[in-house]
Amino acid sequence: MGYTFIGKDPESDVNGCPAVWVDADRRLLVQGRRAGEDVQARTVADSPRAGDETLIVLEPRMIPLLKEAIRVAESG
Repeated sequence: MGYTFIGKDPESDVNGCPAVWVDADRRLLVQGRRAGEDVQARTVADSPRAGDETLIVLEPRMIPLLKEAIRVAESG
């Protein structure tokens, strides 16, 4: 399965930086910091998470990369 790398947080170093990809099935793949337990506990009431899911946090500077990933996914 192919992946298109969209980009990574421009303010992060080379290790452990938030990043975004689009796969061949037009799914978005997002890497970011796991939200803290307090945030996870508050948000799980809105949308319970399965055992293989987690809540991630992305800084606002990642918004352009997410928009680009959506554009790529929508264009097929």
